[in-house]
Amino acid sequence: MRRIRSILLVSLLYLLSACAAAAGPSKDLKVNMVDFAYDPNSFTVPAGQQITLELSNNGTAVHNFVIMKYGNEVVDHFTSQDEANVYWQAKLSPGTSDIFQFTAPDQPGEYRVVCSTEGHFEAGMLASLTVVAP
Repeated sequence: MRRIRSILLVSLLYLLSACAAAAGPSKDLKVNMVDFAYDPNSFTVPAGQQITLELSNNGTAVHNFVIMKYGNEVVDHFTSQDEANVYWQAKLSPGTSDIFQFTAPDQPGEYRVVCSTEGHFEAGMLASLTVVAP
């Protein structure tokens, strides 16, 4: 009986890992923004493709979903100098949701996502957008 359970458990884990690997990049993202966090906080999208992003702001402040250009990082806090390095952005008031579309960058790599509302980046409101070849 114990051996059968072990075999079933291993089989289930194998099946789940295969499903996760098969998921790959997505053209549809759903992100919940709360005070100082994105949920989920990492995303994988295909390069150069149209992406649909459903954002919900369940926090108590205005939140932004700001994708920085490849190789650009916000250092201490988001400033007007960082605005020149923004690839794409969306803004939501508290308690609202909306659907946005943008074209993923053509260059594969990891892009930083930050909230540009004052103090939010410093509080840890950041995420990672991984762009992969389609």
